[in-house]
Amino acid sequence: MENVVVIRYGEIMLKGKNKRFFEDKLVSQIRHALSDLGKLRVYKAHSRIYIDVENYNVNDITDRAKRVFGVVSLSVAKRFEVDMDKIKEIALDELKDRISENNNIKTFKVESKRGDKSFPMQSLEISREVGGYLLENIENISVDVHNPDVSIQVEVRDKAFVFSNKINGFGGLPLGTNGKALLLLSGGIDSPVAGWLVGKRGVDIEAIHFHSYPFTSDRAKEKVIDLAKILSSYCGKFKLYSINLLPIQKEINEKCPEEEMTILSRRFMMKIAERVGVANNCDALVTGESIGQVASQTVKSLYVTNESVEMPVFRPLIAMDKVDIIDLAHKIGTYETSILPFEDCCTVFLPKHPVTQPKLDKIVKSESKLDVEELINAAIEDMEVEIITIED
Repeated sequence: MENVVVIRYGEIMLKGKNKRFFEDKLVSQIRHALSDLGKLRVYKAHSRIYIDVENYNVNDITDRAKRVFGVVSLSVAKRFEVDMDKIKEIALDELKDRISENNNIKTFKVESKRGDKSFPMQSLEISREVGGYLLENIENISVDVHNPDVSIQVEVRDKAFVFSNKINGFGGLPLGTNGKALLLLSGGIDSPVAGWLVGKRGVDIEAIHFHSYPFTSDRAKEKVIDLAKILSSYCGKFKLYSINLLPIQKEINEKCPEEEMTILSRRFMMKIAERVGVANNCDALVTGESIGQVASQTVKSLYVTNESVEMPVFRPLIAMDKVDIIDLAHKIGTYETSILPFEDCCTVFLPKHPVTQPKLDKIVKSESKLDVEELINAAIEDMEVEIITIED
């Protein structure tokens, strides 16, 4: 008998002739996520992925594996040769272990799957026999098939598997199956969530951050790096490009109407991000914008911002309420870092009354007062690049 992690995937099962490609990508991503934990054997069989975890720290492995996009759920199981007496014995040990962990367990059910059709008993027969054995050997417990305190799972394939735990993953598609995008990463709540959601659809992520040093502090930049490291625990290693927007903001402040500072700065961010994205083989930009949340995110503002670039812009939060975005930030672990009280570039030269219904021709006319190409080239020339990796 040995311990093994059983990993389940969902949407990949619908990929038809491309299913093997997605499965192989998922196996590769799991291996990569666990690579520093030891020489773990990760392999697929019978529409499952398995990790042999004997003599390894199982909690470390499951914590990493559940973050890999494409993983729907996983369980730590006992694996052994198929034998009905042995199945009953291991199921009894499993239920006893659960009761020793929680004295409030009073009900259970047994769920079985017979993947090996040569096994003489059908799934319901396996469940009935195992359930009866558990009732005979444990006092003060009963069966509840609708809402049990614990569910004992039995799978019969080339080997038998018994487990009672199910750890939820995030689903989605494995990274690297849907191109690459460049995330405009601020220090706020929204953009890390947006990057996470696009990564969940199989898109490799890189990130670009705009700051206004020395008006914004080194600690504000460190906050963004901390957010990027949290993202890397889901999205793997990626590049973070840092751009000082202050020279551009000074030019806008000097030569353009005050109320247009926000929208003009946003257009420059998009133009610079597009240049960096094209140079690094990205297929799209990603932002954390949501309709009406701030002045630069009204529908007309988004239209004027979009006009500044040709690359597709993904806005996965576009119709989400702030409370839903916050809930998701809590779920993925970015919220507490996002709310740290450090300034960002958007607070520099912030107009008292920013334009909320900008007209494209007027904004373009104001922009023509600036040497756009020189400002963009200078910003990119001074760009800093950092490799972001999973932080233990």
